[in-house]
Amino acid sequence: MPILNQSSHSAPESFTLEHLPELNHRHLTSSASTNSELIADVQNGILNATEMHLLTAETQSAGRGQHGRSWQSPRGNVYLSLYHPVHIPVSGLLSLIIGVELAKMPVIQVLNEQLQTQGLTPIGVKWANDLGFYQGQSQPQSQSALDNADAHNTALDQQTLPFNKLAGILIEPVSQAGRLVGVVIGVGLNVQATPKLTAQTSEGMSYQAISLQDIAETLQPKAQAASLPSLRVLYQQMSKALMAAMTRFEHLSIEKPTGHRYYLDSFLKQFDSMDALSDLRLRVTQEHNGQTSILTGHACGVDTHGCLQLRLDNGNISTLFTGRIDVIY
Repeated sequence: MPILNQSSHSAPESFTLEHLPELNHRHLTSSASTNSELIADVQNGILNATEMHLLTAETQSAGRGQHGRSWQSPRGNVYLSLYHPVHIPVSGLLSLIIGVELAKMPVIQVLNEQLQTQGLTPIGVKWANDLGFYQGQSQPQSQSALDNADAHNTALDQQTLPFNKLAGILIEPVSQAGRLVGVVIGVGLNVQATPKLTAQTSEGMSYQAISLQDIAETLQPKAQAASLPSLRVLYQQMSKALMAAMTRFEHLSIEKPTGHRYYLDSFLKQFDSMDALSDLRLRVTQEHNGQTSILTGHACGVDTHGCLQLRLDNGNISTLFTGRIDVIY
């Protein structure tokens, strides 16, 4: 039964993802937040915390992004949360590993090959939780992106490039009786619908939403939605990517005490090839104890803990755990 043909008033559909029988998968017509719902079900003992669980929904009424921001959830996109048991502390590397594995999905690889053939910027992993790309000055920009950037630049008197956000990642720990039992990984992927961001939903950030369909139409103006994988196929590909990411993260954790760096170096090399911020000039705004500080410099990858490295104008390297990123030129 095609997911997209399901009535908004029909009962939730349960189906098994092909080749992924180990996942306990539940699909909903609508969820307030797939992350929140999955966390609550594990914490309340409704779901077995020692097993993997997948929750997908056609839309969310209260989707969440990083730092409590709202995540717009129109129909036609993927809203997916995976619960995975863990027995090791989660570090900043995990979201980057997830980003890399998602960027290796067949649909993104095909689009990237076409983008690069046409001399356009490919989809990459933006530190710390996003998939997308920055538009070059020679590439077309939507009016909403220009308006957003202009408003943001008025006070700072610097031009910024808008980030085209294709997907966001939200990782949340799950505890029972004060003990970490697992993580819920939420991913929102814009497939057929492009969320309409407002000043409130974008919170002044210099980015705009973009969908797989937008990119396909840029490459082939007469492209149809049917040329993209179905949501069912994307659920399957994304679930496999998330499980591969967790396996990769566990390998890094096992390797760390040994002093070897085979898995770590392999990951860092792969991330560098997909880094959406690579060599771009950044303005990083940080808030600490009510004080605002602004650093400028060029992005130069991430360190072994997944922190962003910024080469300051004086040549020093600053390691950043958090901060608002703007690409300036």
